[in-house]
Formats: sequence, structure tokens, C-alpha cells
Amino acid sequence: MNGPVSQTRVLVVDDDPAIARALRINLTAQGYHVTLAVDGTAALRAAADRRPDVVVLDLGLPDLDGADVIAGIRGWSPVPIIVLSARTDSGEKVAALDAGADDYVTKPFGMDELLARLRAAVRRGAAGPAAATDPVLRLGELTVDLQAKRVRRGDEPVHLTPTEWGILEMLAEHRGRLVGQRELLRRVWGPQYEGNAHYLRVYLAQLRRKLEPDPAHPRYLLTEAGMGYRLEA
Repeated sequence: MNGPVSQTRVLVVDDDPAIARALRINLTAQGYHVTLAVDGTAALRAAADRRPDVVVLDLGLPDLDGADVIAGIRGWSPVPIIVLSARTDSGEKVAALDAGADDYVTKPFGMDELLARLRAAVRRGAAGPAAATDPVLRLGELTVDLQAKRVRRGDEPVHLTPTEWGILEMLAEHRGRLVGQRELLRRVWGPQYEGNAHYLRVYLAQLRRKLEPDPAHPRYLLTEAGMGYRLEA
């Protein structure tokens, strides 16, 4: 009698009243229960008190930097965090991802895109860690076995170099999530290679040639320009 009852709680953190109002109206219309916070301090308090299922966070807050809010939440919660920001500097985007953000949407944004990203984040959060660590991943005719460290196309094995496997393994472990360039470089090559983003471009091109049905138009190994890569399963 009081309207749709939402199973999904969204914390929206934005100090722009027009954007906050638009998000509240659109998300409420989709059946989400929305809590608003206008600064970082209120966001951290609301995250602890309301225990949202997903957080939509602007980086440009009046009291705290958005990356500090992400780090504060990440200290105790794995809740999916989608950054929503007008900042276009790739370094700031990477810093947000390194702090623990799951996704990044740049303002101005389309509501349909944001809703799609929100649904994907909620699905990943609801699936929990067990689904994310399922050792066998299927991508069309490809089978990626994380436990056996083996890739097959149908019945035929696909040979990957150790470096190619290291990239694919990390993307598979975080399937559906954006993995930052620095995070990948640290994991596969080591911390001293964090600035060598061209390594990733070379090896992702090789992986696409081996794994994608049409390497020029990838379906699975996707690039988020200036930020990182995502494996869509």
C-alpha cells in the first residue's frame, strides 16, 4: 500500500542537489530503496548504519575526497561501489579503482547506462565470493579452468604464455568488475612496473587474438580507456 518494497538498498553520495534528486527519483521508480548523503562524513555514517547493497559515490565531496570515502568503506565492507564523477583525469580514476571502487561512470551520464551498471554491481554483490571464485568459467566455446590453469576452445587446448595466463586469471577472478591498470601490472609484473601500461596493451591484444571470436570487436576482454580492463562472462 505504500508503493513497491525494495529488496535493494542504494546509498547515493552526491553534494549536487539536482543530481541527487534525479538519482533518487529514477532509482525509486525502479524499485530501489534510496538513502542520500551530501558529504563524505555522512556517507561513512550511512554506510555503517544502513548497510546498503550498493553505493553510488561522487568523488568531488565538500569535506572528504571520494577515494578516502572508498577506503573508509573498504576497511570493513565489500559492498559494490560505483564512482560517479565529472573528473576526467585518468590518474584520479585509477586512484579510485585502487582504493577499492568496482566501477566508474563519468558525468554527464545516461541513466540507462547507470542503471545497467547498478544492476550488474548488485548481482555481483548478491552472488558473493563463492560465485566469483568458481574455478571453471565458460565464455562461448571457451572454457577457462582456473584450478587446472588451462584454457580450451571446444576440445582443443589454447596455449597461453605465463604472462597471458596471469592477466586472464586476474580478470577471471574479478569477472564483471573493472580491474585497474596498476592493479594488473602489480599482480603480473610486480610493483616496479606500475607505470608500464603499454605492456598491458600488447598482451591484451595477444589474448584477444587467441580467445576472442573477432579480436577487432572483443566480446569478453573489454577495455575501459585510461582505467583498466574487464572480463565480461
